[in-house]
Amino acid sequence: MEKLIINSYDEFAAKLDMELGKSEWLEVDQERINMFADATLDHQWIHVDTEKAKAESPYKSTIAHGYLTLSLLPYMWEQIIEVRNIKMLVNYGMDKMRFGQPVITGSRVRLVTKLHNIQNLRGICKAEIDFKIEIEGQRKPALEGIASFLYYFNAN
Repeated sequence: MEKLIINSYDEFAAKLDMELGKSEWLEVDQERINMFADATLDHQWIHVDTEKAKAESPYKSTIAHGYLTLSLLPYMWEQIIEVRNIKMLVNYGMDKMRFGQPVITGSRVRLVTKLHNIQNLRGICKAEIDFKIEIEGQRKPALEGIASFLYYFNAN
């Protein structure tokens, strides 16, 4: 898979309404879920208690935290695009984000992206990216929404 290389605002703007790419599949295993639980202090049994989840969960398994799924977005985004000639990148916001279905432990997920909107805000590039985090073999995504990033391109 080849990364999309962007060197300027104009190159980015030329991709409006186009798919930017897809990341590789990433397995969400119990170890990753446990580490996320430790980092966020969210140890709800549906995420970390494999025996109880087998017996009591409607999924018959533990599931990833929704926010773990969201937190994988930057890692997968980096697989899709490399924006060069910038001083700085800032995560600006999330819009219309919704969790479609849980990620069952052991599932593989990937990011699919499209450039939704782009604006030049006095030299700062605001890129709004339609994103879906898909679950391998499932029709409905785990998560979808619009992620906004601010790219501070170097002056030419």
